[in-house]
Amino acid sequence: MSRRTTSALLALVAVPALLTGCETGGTAEGGAAGRDAKTGSALAAVDTLTVKGRAPKTGYDRARFGTAWADTDSNHCPTRDDILKRDLKDVTYQGGDCRVAAGRLAPDPYTGKDVTFRRGRSRVDIDHLVALSDAWQKGAARWEPGKRIAFANDSLNLLAVDAGANRGKGDGDTATWLPPNKGYRCAYVAGQVAVKKKYGVWVTGAERDAMREVLSACPEEKLPEGGAPTTAPGRFRAR
Repeated sequence: MSRRTTSALLALVAVPALLTGCETGGTAEGGAAGRDAKTGSALAAVDTLTVKGRAPKTGYDRARFGTAWADTDSNHCPTRDDILKRDLKDVTYQGGDCRVAAGRLAPDPYTGKDVTFRRGRSRVDIDHLVALSDAWQKGAARWEPGKRIAFANDSLNLLAVDAGANRGKGDGDTATWLPPNKGYRCAYVAGQVAVKKKYGVWVTGAERDAMREVLSACPEEKLPEGGAPTTAPGRFRAR
């Protein structure tokens, strides 16, 4: 066989490999994340996320995700109070054990500082780790309303945080915003990965790379789990 024929055959064999390397569903085996990640870790889960470009924000409205803080788990408490009870210390209530009146965020995960919560003049927000607007631009615009309602009220995606830090975040993803408290960044990004994996929210290439960068510093960080259904009960409605 001539050298020219041999070279042509080798080129044909290489083409499928090149095409496979262009797929956006994960990392080629043996890549940086593949070498360092352990099964069950948030770092390993990054490479299971679909990678696409950000879609337009056209049509986004908070009402697309249902009434704020709907009681989707049917425990007779709004979701906001459920998260305050979970995340605050020294909690006091108004009339029973549901409506949180006061408490302390000690410490706030985003800033590392203690923050006081008092209903009506609170410096505490409930943050969606994966912002509703971000999710809208990465798949949620095509979901059934029941899935969007579940997403907005899933405790896996919710965290009590300092209001100032939360409003500075806006609808940023890992590529554009990280908590000022560097000690919380691994847990924060792991939470975003878990939510996006659970609901099938895609990531941009820059976002995936930023997730890998953060989690490579903590390759044993576990992927958080949450058992809430991905569809809200039928009695809830969204536009």
